[in-house]
Amino acid sequence: MLLSDACSIHSGYTARGRLDPVEHGGIPALQLKDAATDRLPDPAQLMRVELGGDVTRYLVRRGDVVFRSRGDRNLAVALDERFVEAAVAVLPLMVLRPRAGGIVPDYLAWVINQPTAQRHFDNDARGTSMRMVPRSSLETLAIDVPDLATQRAIVAVDALADRERELAVRAAGLRRQLAALILADRARTVQPGNGRERMTK
Repeated sequence: MLLSDACSIHSGYTARGRLDPVEHGGIPALQLKDAATDRLPDPAQLMRVELGGDVTRYLVRRGDVVFRSRGDRNLAVALDERFVEAAVAVLPLMVLRPRAGGIVPDYLAWVINQPTAQRHFDNDARGTSMRMVPRSSLETLAIDVPDLATQRAIVAVDALADRERELAVRAAGLRRQLAALILADRARTVQPGNGRERMTK
């Protein structure tokens, strides 16, 4: 299935100038820097802005997916249950809205982030100083869309694998800290003239 058959695709809001934050009111702005990884920040931390005109087309909520069309990493990320209030997606973010009952948002983001899709974007990317993936590249991306239960299972297993990697990294760091503490204690207690055996090489 082509990605354009699984979801609607359109560009984010085009800012005519720099977006300035407002202290009261406004609307949360979801920008490229906010989608630097496959996890979005807390919506409460997003900058709020005042925008003129009708921006309804660019509003995103939980269940939508945003895609980084510029930069070295062209990742997609699904908006989770924290995004109760609508936010405006700002170009160069692209908005992907899954068609009802066809594809799970988290699975859509997962499949876009896989090496096969990333190679597709690499082939279509334009620009040298600032790499850009055109909308047509998204539209023509071929993806596998299993049944909903399988999609949810894939997302769940992938989340568990991510958690396992995080715990493994944390455990390795703790082991290094423990080893450093043991060696530092050994260095303090084994010194010339204290009657104890020196450390050997």
